[in-house]
Amino acid sequence: MDIKVWMYLVYLVVSVGLTIWVARTLARNGLVFLQEVFADERLANAVNNLLVVGFYLLNLGYVTVAMRHSGLIESTSEAMEELSWKVGLVLLVLGALHFFNVFTLNRYRKSRLRQLATAPPLPPAGYLPRQQPHPAAAPPAGYLPRQQPHPAAAPAQGPAQSPAQGPTTQGPAQGPTQGPAQPPAPPR
Repeated sequence: MDIKVWMYLVYLVVSVGLTIWVARTLARNGLVFLQEVFADERLANAVNNLLVVGFYLLNLGYVTVAMRHSGLIESTSEAMEELSWKVGLVLLVLGALHFFNVFTLNRYRKSRLRQLATAPPLPPAGYLPRQQPHPAAAPPAGYLPRQQPHPAAAPAQGPAQSPAQGPTTQGPAQGPTQGPAQPPAPPR
């Protein structure tokens, strides 16, 4: 047999063997990654099988297209050089396809995790200072807002208040207050 035929046979055996080994390894070890990416075991298995089939089709297609060599090969050393060139290209294609798959799936995973996140991805860089209300917008001294009773609350029972006393209001965390605020007594 011609040296070129032997080179083709060795190239096919090495390239197909590498393709099958890489595809099985990626299918076995990549399933865990796919299960986390998709968060559904059935979908992860289906995508894993589709990726393996696509991997075989692309790589074996490239192996068969790249097999042709138009020049003459006169020695074993030339055959080895050509064989290493062809197997090296197959390995580069295998690596590029693997990188593309992992890159794409990782982007999908990150976007899915970002959608499920309840907190922002980064903590705030700082806080704005509290702003004081404008003096013109501040209520006058002694102003107490009138609170409406809750519709479900029973009407208040007790003695009626005189108009001089003023309405009784209940603040959120204060006790009841009567009328406008009284100035403090002068010291003696």
